[in-house]
Amino acid sequence: MQILAVRATAFGEFADLIDSMHRLRARVFRDRLNWDVEVRNGLETDEYDQLDPTYILAVSSAGAVAGCARLLPAMGPTMLANTFPQLLSSRSLEVHACMVESSRFCVDTSLAQNHTGGFLHRTTLMMFAGIIDWSIASGFHEIVTATDLRFERILKRAGWPMQRLGVPCPIGNTIAVAGTLPANVKSFERLRPVGYRSAIGKRDDVAA
Repeated sequence: MQILAVRATAFGEFADLIDSMHRLRARVFRDRLNWDVEVRNGLETDEYDQLDPTYILAVSSAGAVAGCARLLPAMGPTMLANTFPQLLSSRSLEVHACMVESSRFCVDTSLAQNHTGGFLHRTTLMMFAGIIDWSIASGFHEIVTATDLRFERILKRAGWPMQRLGVPCPIGNTIAVAGTLPANVKSFERLRPVGYRSAIGKRDDVAA
């Protein structure tokens, strides 16, 4: 498995991967989690995909997208600041130039059926390390995100605890919470699984 960082505008050879990512998001967020998301032609997208985000993709040896996340500089429009400000105790996000937002994180659980029991855990750690890897390479040292309580517990068990920015509150059919995560070498080294492979920073048309 390898981690790629792909700009939303990087079509051509990455078009199939981006398409697969949007299909994975539809399966996870609409079909499995029953979130209120917009799906057209099997693809889950929203207005933040139009802002040229960077996608962190975990790609299997067979070329399947096993995990994904979307990253946007927090200085611009973000899901947390513009869509879910109720998750912030101050009702506004105190942003800075070295903060990036992570959203739409998911891992393909169906692929785990053909792998050993540690596949999901390893893919999740690969994604965490990839997000930090790209953030450091791009000059960001703080990650902000909105997630649910289940995923907050996953972050804590992985050794990457989130610093809450407000109290949990219901959004749709889940209890959501906002927080920040450090993007530094110490966190990267702690989370990076053995055999971590990444193309981040190696190709200008891939890395943002």
